[in-house]
Amino acid sequence: MQRYKILHRTYYNFSGTVRLEPHALRLRPREGHELHIESSTLEITPQATLRWHRDVEDNSVAIATFSSPTDTLSIESEVIIQQYNQAPLDFLLADYATNYPFAYTPEDWIVLAPYTNFAASTSHDLLSEWVAKLWQPGERLQTYVLLQRLCGHIHQNLSYRLREEPGVQSAAQTLSLGTGSCRDFANLFMAAARHLGLASRFVSGYLHAPPSAVDFGATHAWAEVYLPGAGWKGFDPTIGEIAGTTHFAVAVARLPEAVPPVAGSFVGPPGANLDVGVWVTELP
Repeated sequence: MQRYKILHRTYYNFSGTVRLEPHALRLRPREGHELHIESSTLEITPQATLRWHRDVEDNSVAIATFSSPTDTLSIESEVIIQQYNQAPLDFLLADYATNYPFAYTPEDWIVLAPYTNFAASTSHDLLSEWVAKLWQPGERLQTYVLLQRLCGHIHQNLSYRLREEPGVQSAAQTLSLGTGSCRDFANLFMAAARHLGLASRFVSGYLHAPPSAVDFGATHAWAEVYLPGAGWKGFDPTIGEIAGTTHFAVAVARLPEAVPPVAGSFVGPPGANLDVGVWVTELP
C-alpha cells in the first residue's frame, strides 16, 4: 500500500460582481478495492451549500450552490488516498476473451453496448485506415497485446501537446494533426477500441509524476476497456502503458466531455481568469 496526498486548487477571478449558478464538482477519487480514501476536505469561497450524490456512472459528484454575490471563486480539494494497486498487470481474462477477436456474452452486451458505439466519436475513414495498420481481419492475437499495441502506437507516433483551450479533439482531428493532449489521446484510444468492438470509456483523474521544480503531478485523462474476467482496465496512451500505481481515477464516462472536474456558470459581466494548480505528493 502507498499513500498519496492530492491537492487541487481552482481559482476564478471575474471581471465584476457576479451571481454564481450551481457548480458540479468531480474531485473525489473513485473508491474500490484498489483505492481507499483516508481523508478528504473541500473548502469553497464564497461559502457554498454542498449536496453529494452518485451519478449514473457511480462517480461521486458534489453540487455547490451559492447565496452571496462575489467577484472570485476559490475551490480547494485535499484528499489523502491509500493506493493498493501495486500489480496492475496481475489479472486474468476469461478464457473466451484471452484472444482477439471475441464477442461479449449477451448479458454483458446489454450493459456494454453504449460503450462500443464509435460512430458518435468519429465517422471519418481516417480512423478505420489507422486501425487497419495495427490489426487486420483474420489476425488472431492476445487481447492484451492488441490493446498495448494500440496504446504504445499512439505514444510513439503522435506528439503530446499541452492544450489550455477547452474541448476534446475528435479521433480524426488528432490523427490529422499528429498532436494532442492526454484527453485527445484517450479519446483516440477509446474510438479505436470501439472500432474493434471493444467496450471503452473515458477516465478523468490524477497522475503522480516524479517531483521536479515545475511538475508535482497533474490532472490527467486515459481510457478503460472492459475485459471479461478482469473488469475495466485502464490504458494510458500518453505514456504508452497500462494505468497503474500512479493513476487515480476520479470520474468515468461514455463521452469525454461529460466529466470536467469543475463545471458551472455565472450571471454577470462577461470574462473571468482561471488559475488551476494540482499537486500529487507521495506520503510515508
